[in-house]
Amino acid sequence: MQSDAQPSRPTGPSLLSLTGPLYFPLAFIARLPFAMGVVGVLTLIVSVRGSVEIAGFGSAMVGIGSACFGPLIGAAADRYGQRPTLLVSAAVNSVMLGVLAWITYSDAPTAGVFVAAFLVGASCPQPSPMSRSRLVTIIGAQLPPQRRPRTISSVLAYESAADEVIFVFGPVIVGLLASTLGAWAPIAGAAILTLVFITAFALHRTAVASQSAEERAAKLAPASQLARPRLLVVVFGIFCVGLTFGTTLTSLTAFMQDLGRAESAGLFYGIMGIGSAILAISVALFSPRFTLRYRWLAFAGIITAGQLVLAGSTGLGQVALGLALTGIGIGPLLVTLYGLGSARSPEGRSATVMTMLGSAIMLGQSLSAAVAGLVAEQLGASSALALPAMAGGLALLTGAANWALTPSGRRER
Repeated sequence: MQSDAQPSRPTGPSLLSLTGPLYFPLAFIARLPFAMGVVGVLTLIVSVRGSVEIAGFGSAMVGIGSACFGPLIGAAADRYGQRPTLLVSAAVNSVMLGVLAWITYSDAPTAGVFVAAFLVGASCPQPSPMSRSRLVTIIGAQLPPQRRPRTISSVLAYESAADEVIFVFGPVIVGLLASTLGAWAPIAGAAILTLVFITAFALHRTAVASQSAEERAAKLAPASQLARPRLLVVVFGIFCVGLTFGTTLTSLTAFMQDLGRAESAGLFYGIMGIGSAILAISVALFSPRFTLRYRWLAFAGIITAGQLVLAGSTGLGQVALGLALTGIGIGPLLVTLYGLGSARSPEGRSATVMTMLGSAIMLGQSLSAAVAGLVAEQLGASSALALPAMAGGLALLTGAANWALTPSGRRER
């Protein structure tokens, strides 16, 4: 007599069937110019204008522009749809990248370079936050309820791992292009990639919303809900990750410049992403008892430890060790923060929140690059190498604040 019991199988469509097989590679490549932006600007200005300090402030303007306008781009996507928003921003951003390169090579004053850099950041299409918002919306609307929590966790882990790989290989590609073709090449490459792949990402079928702009606007939660402390602490936490990126890259650039190898800083920076990408994609396998607020503290602590090693470095071996240890914490912390941001997003504001988080990373990276460049210029590379440890410590303190704001019984803790 055969048993009627059958192994349980997933019911309903899979996420891959809903997005199509080309979506993930397309979304992956589309975020490459975003990752190349700050590093490309830093490399271009330091190579052409000859000053780490000016280069740091120039890259800071990219982050400030993104921080000012990124959430507005996300809000436009929530209200009017991703397709028109991405198409307009991609076209403008490609032009502004070209303008930035032209002004940097010209005899224009430094202020002109800063204005162009600000406009590059302001027009950045924000593909990574848009992808997260797109996938979370699809999961919430079209997958069976019992499969949504696990799928969202896996998707956010993948997205953060993809960001890590891109943010590692972005500087590597910048380093390769600058070393072989010249300092202009990374900016030109970013402009071409933006025009081609952001446009393709915008035209992909997943960008077509199931609701009209009027229907979406009617369901938008009040903008005041974006200022809730439990959401803002996540935004500041991811800003601290940006501080870690910016101080690390700029202090490393100054260190390599002292060795006469400034163009190779991006290649060396890639060490940080090895453990980061692996650990980020593994987050979906963590025990549910290892909750998000525990993860924030644990991985921020690992980052701080790695940056303390970096701060005490006197040679490339110690620098490599510090970067590798930092990378082990960076990836899982990003997954944790995006998970908290997704869970705490007000209704209909997913793209806005995701662009707030993405803009916070770039703002932290850019502002800290400016500060680190100033410190490196005035006090030397060894002093600048102490700054990443401060950024890691701030991420740890913010994790403690999140702990206080998150009662142990909450679902997304």
